[in-house]
Amino acid sequence: MLRRKLTDKKIKQIHDEAVDASNSDESWKALAPLVKAQRSNEVAADALIDIVRKGHLTIEQSLEILDQIFDAHNDNDDIIILLGGAMEAGRDLDYLNDPPPYHPIFEKIIKRLSEMSLTISDKKKEALIVEALSCTARLMGRQYDDLAKKSYARLVELLPDTSWAHYNQGLFYKTRGQFAEGVKTNQKAIELADEISDSYQWNLGICATGSGQGEIALSVWKDIGNKVEMGRFGLPEGGYPSCKVRLAQRPLAERDCEHDDPGLEETIWVERLSPCHGIIRSVLYQNLGVDYGDVILFDGAPVTYHKYGDQQIPVFPHLATLRKNNYQFFDFAGTQENENELNDLSELLDKDAVIYSHTENYSVLCSICWRSEEIDHEHKEREKKHVVTGRIAAPADMKPEEILEKIDSALKGKPENRVFSPDLCRAAGLKDRAKIEERRFNLLWDTVD
Repeated sequence: MLRRKLTDKKIKQIHDEAVDASNSDESWKALAPLVKAQRSNEVAADALIDIVRKGHLTIEQSLEILDQIFDAHNDNDDIIILLGGAMEAGRDLDYLNDPPPYHPIFEKIIKRLSEMSLTISDKKKEALIVEALSCTARLMGRQYDDLAKKSYARLVELLPDTSWAHYNQGLFYKTRGQFAEGVKTNQKAIELADEISDSYQWNLGICATGSGQGEIALSVWKDIGNKVEMGRFGLPEGGYPSCKVRLAQRPLAERDCEHDDPGLEETIWVERLSPCHGIIRSVLYQNLGVDYGDVILFDGAPVTYHKYGDQQIPVFPHLATLRKNNYQFFDFAGTQENENELNDLSELLDKDAVIYSHTENYSVLCSICWRSEEIDHEHKEREKKHVVTGRIAAPADMKPEEILEKIDSALKGKPENRVFSPDLCRAAGLKDRAKIEERRFNLLWDTVD
């Protein structure tokens, strides 16, 4: 029995059903006839690529379809170009610091587009090829940076008066930490744009902040309605609520192709100074190379939101470290009668020093819980902790003996509350006290999970 060929009208009907579906699984089911037909039907392949490009499927579903279309049409230049334009659907773009994608379709597309770019003579078609190639190469982390950079440069050569070509180049520069170059390309994109979009201005403001061009950043943020003035570190500063950042040991903008993964990651609180930079206000549990008091740059699109009571706190991806303030850190173990009492001692310490209890402030979440916007991080059930461990952080110019004196003074008359930090005692020159505190520190440290 012969299978009836899908008409263009039927293909459009299936396409529209997938678009209108309530979720990705329903879209996937609706597309089954097109998936079967695409191998011998370019119209069906085009319709599938459009569904993928518009984000109606999961990453896994998108990659499966794109790979099948590539295998069926790898000699069709037009379809390869469309595939290259849809590759962003094969990555979670919010997670800027993710390692390179594992799926082979990315390298297949790059190889095929690269071959096409060497033989094309039509400038309009070359622009389409180079646009798809530059985007796909950028999505591969730092693995194809030279190719991506060359492709973006060629794209603006081919389309010198096209705003989005300069914007795309600026987006690449931003994610690679080439912020000064990003300022120039984003300025050019804005200059050429018929109507200035928020994304153009945000990328200019982020690149200006990253490159230390505070006056440009100040102008951008004021233009889009932020109440900011020039502040610390020669950068704009305003009254923003605290936010969170998914900090990476190796953010994309600071790594290379040999170490192309984020390394350790930790979600931390930030004193937000502008739309895209702030001061770390969590004392880190892991060693990520940055810590409390350092100034970091983050991107403008949140990865997720964390709920605290009635508040939804944005969580931004880490772009780069702007300034290391070289705080001192000392491990401690301690006892307390009530919850957060040792944390609260920080209010009595001068010069931005803190006693930070990891026992009460640090938790490990699975990826699903971490990304959930429904979990209340403020009212999670917690066991009251009487023994806690953590770290003391203090500015580089604060003397260890001064820190110790402040802690001792705050604990007078509170026998249930004790802080033992042999490292701090040694730094203050109190060797005998350090030996005594070492024993107590070890006993308490071993009792904490």
